[in-house]
Amino acid sequence: MKVIDFNCDVGEGVENEHLLMSYISSCNIACGGHFGDEKSIDETIQLAIENKVKIGAHPSFPDKKNFGRKIMNISDEDLKKSIVFQLDLFQKCLEKKNEKLHHIKAHGALYHLIAKDKKAATVFVNTIKKYVEKAYLYVPYNSEIEKVAIENNINIKYEAFADRNYKNDLSLVSRTESNAVISNPTKVYEHVLNMIQNDRVKTVSNSLIKIKADTFCIHGDNQNALEILQEVTALLKTQNIQIA
Repeated sequence: MKVIDFNCDVGEGVENEHLLMSYISSCNIACGGHFGDEKSIDETIQLAIENKVKIGAHPSFPDKKNFGRKIMNISDEDLKKSIVFQLDLFQKCLEKKNEKLHHIKAHGALYHLIAKDKKAATVFVNTIKKYVEKAYLYVPYNSEIEKVAIENNINIKYEAFADRNYKNDLSLVSRTESNAVISNPTKVYEHVLNMIQNDRVKTVSNSLIKIKADTFCIHGDNQNALEILQEVTALLKTQNIQIA
């Protein structure tokens, strides 16, 4: 049996975490940048503990107005301060529960910026390095953040997106496009299975591009998130693939 990880962005105000947790194996909890505060972090960590889900922090640009999905015109120093604030808050919440950080995954525009911009990736890695000494950083395959993390001896896990369409350069189709998000569970299953079995992702131009993935993301704010997780996890089991 092949074992893979399914992760989900949670603690983002959708309030469906209690439904999703039993179908995933790791989670990325908003920690005050694009959404969240101490109360929401505490509550989501508790749900993860109850469902034996690995706990990750989900820092972002400090931009609740745009849900962290637009690149901010912010200095490196101010970005560092914000990320440190978010991760210190998250560590405080973990310590209250006597839990350890499993991973960090950047959110939204910050995630995509550090994937392609080496300078931004370096700033991010230098900021989070102390927090991931015994944890992982989730990174996209063949990205700048992957290279910088490896250079800094940070443990990484490759992430791919189960419910998002890709372009040939392995960037995601913009959310401004109608085909950015995959909401049909069967389509999500086919998308994921191809990546698992063939190490290839089918892009919107019907090309098959090499990709690596240790963990697959389903967005908690996808309107069909629960239905997708229920159907995809069931179908993967028929292929002797387990979520753990």
